[in-house]
Amino acid sequence: MTDKAELHTPYDGSAPPFAIGLSRLDPATWIDVDDHHSGYIAEKLRLTNDRFEDVFVAEPGTEDAQREVYDLIHTHLGLHFEPDAHASPDLAFSAPDGAPLPLLHQAALRVQEDLVLMRKGEAGWRLAAASVCFPSSWNLREKFRRPMHEIHAPVPGFAEGTRNAGLIERMFDNLRVDMPVVRWNWSVYGDPELFHPNTHATGEGRFGPGPVARNVYLRLERQTLRKLPVSDDILFTIRIYIDPLSALEADPEGPRLASAIAAQVKALSPAQRTYKGLATEQDKLLVRLAKIGENQTG
Repeated sequence: MTDKAELHTPYDGSAPPFAIGLSRLDPATWIDVDDHHSGYIAEKLRLTNDRFEDVFVAEPGTEDAQREVYDLIHTHLGLHFEPDAHASPDLAFSAPDGAPLPLLHQAALRVQEDLVLMRKGEAGWRLAAASVCFPSSWNLREKFRRPMHEIHAPVPGFAEGTRNAGLIERMFDNLRVDMPVVRWNWSVYGDPELFHPNTHATGEGRFGPGPVARNVYLRLERQTLRKLPVSDDILFTIRIYIDPLSALEADPEGPRLASAIAAQVKALSPAQRTYKGLATEQDKLLVRLAKIGENQTG
């Protein structure tokens, strides 16, 4: 049996936007399987068939590391989940050109996480291979083979030469095989689509017409990093969760959580607000968040 999907709440103030916020990961909790598993895998298979070049990239020479990842995930699933919790699709499924699917993508078709292989080179850690079906407003092919400081260049405060860029590079350099780590990220979106490669631009109109935001979804990312023992590459996993903001209206903690989100949105700098797609939509979002508190306390 799969675990019932729970309401994760990193927006309670424990994972502020644009904070690195790493903590040690219990290896037993590395992969998260819940009752949305079959839907996630079906969407990955659809994207594999329709947009394979947009969801998978790999440098030559990453094949052994891909196998290492596949074996790690296969072993982990066998140890920690019942077989029906991660029922595999037909892994004879081939790429559009008829070739067998690369092992990194095969591994990703068994889990709800996206998988990114980072490799150290002269310019630092770069994106060497990845299966990313559920990007959060970024394009995989644009990031392929780029070092981290270029990948993070659009993020306010994380471009090359910033303190955050240096911290992330040192964090990758110092990551140990026996000490995987986890962090959370979250944003507010106007739709529940898993495949979201386009940036927000201004974000205007994304929450629907009128003075109160209506089409609002909390998009969460649970990110893990683990050093691979054989290749010395780093595997970066990204697990997406999408909850309608209305979920807070049914939660006893809804007023507190809505207040925490509002406080963090108000604290964003203009550049951060634009990056999050809230440049023109912040006020109507804050009105909706305030109403959640009013509805539950009135």
